[in-house]
Amino acid sequence: MSSLPGLVSIDDIRAAAERIRGVAVRTPLLDVPGPFSLKCEQMQPMGAFKIRGAANMLAQLAPEARAAGVITYSSGNHGQAVALAAQRLSIPAVVVMPENAPTVKVDGVRRYGGEVIFAGTTLFDRQRRAEAEAAARTLTIVPPFDHPWIIAGAGTCGLEILEQCPGLTTVYAPIGGGGLVSGVAAAVKLSRAQVRVIGVEPAGAPKMSASRAAGHPVTLERTDTIADGLRALRPGALNFAHAQAFVDDVVTVEDAAIAAAVKWLYREAQVVAEPSGATSVAAVLQAGAPAPGTVAIVSGGNVDPEDFVRYVRE
Repeated sequence: MSSLPGLVSIDDIRAAAERIRGVAVRTPLLDVPGPFSLKCEQMQPMGAFKIRGAANMLAQLAPEARAAGVITYSSGNHGQAVALAAQRLSIPAVVVMPENAPTVKVDGVRRYGGEVIFAGTTLFDRQRRAEAEAAARTLTIVPPFDHPWIIAGAGTCGLEILEQCPGLTTVYAPIGGGGLVSGVAAAVKLSRAQVRVIGVEPAGAPKMSASRAAGHPVTLERTDTIADGLRALRPGALNFAHAQAFVDDVVTVEDAAIAAAVKWLYREAQVVAEPSGATSVAAVLQAGAPAPGTVAIVSGGNVDPEDFVRYVRE
């Protein structure tokens, strides 16, 4: 499969891999009972795949933009990623987060030197506040998913999976705004078109499913899921375009299945995953009897301890 106009290319993703070297790490592929494999992105320095896109974008900013600083809007993991990548480059960073953001993610942003601003509970609340702050303070916005540099950075995860699993047949990736599935699907399909890519959403936040059914990005009235990183009301326009070009199927899983996957990961693989990160595993377990060469991306592990204990005990 060749690159398509307006979408990231395999060369974009390969360049991103060189650019983020030393900030993001090459995470392991772990074989688990099933049998299938886990791509362990919860082992990134800030605990999630988001460091890939953030590092790729910040590395390409002009010196004057770096000096002025950056701002992003995030439910948590992208904010931590931007704060950490900015800290490594001595760039001031501001993160607009929801008022109900998990404490572990707020603390992470602050630990990496980011300034936190709270704004509402939806992505649109955060985006509006970030745009206002960016204009007032001359900051560069680092979008959470709807940008080619973010998508190319996320795609480096797909490159690693291809290298680590020569017999790859299927990749499951969670979907929030669509950054991870966009990049991974592009990397996989542009390298090995026969491999299936399946996106996974919580049943309470099916924005990509609804958009694919409509044939264009749609905005949900509300979302309700324990997977806080996947609560976006709408997929990014560029992410939707990538999904239409490269993603074979999008499935949904209920919150009960997501919670059960968090527990399964802990008990069967000794992996601590947040609900968003366990969503892909929930889909594999739900489908049953995965084909050899199946990989589920565990996208993050930043979960409040109290919540995690509840998931693994229930």
